Amino acid sequence: MKARARPFCVALGLVLLGGSAVAGDRGEAERVRAAVLAGEVLPLPQLLERLQRSHPGQVLEIELERGDGRWIYEIKLLQAGGRLLKLEVEAKSGAVLKQRVRSAPASAPH
Repeated sequence: MKARARPFCVALGLVLLGGSAVAGDRGEAERVRAAVLAGEVLPLPQLLERLQRSHPGQVLEIELERGDGRWIYEIKLLQAGGRLLKLEVEAKSGAVLKQRVRSAPASAPH
């Protein structure tokens, strides 16, 4: 069974960057905070710094899921040339488990 965390800007961003979560997300945010403190999840700024070296691009979306006993970050990046890169990253080690690339659509003739 998977428990989905809220998008980065609501749950992860506020919790991992030191802010307080909104009331409806408090339980979820506390679980994420506890996982970071327990070393089960890399802090998001640390993970993103690593990823930018190996997979440069603009972050579009980040989700954190827990399934099969481990935490997985799902990250979407917009890369040069309009390519969309989707990564699944093991949250404890930062290892990229899967990556999918969608190329930019070809320009339509005018």
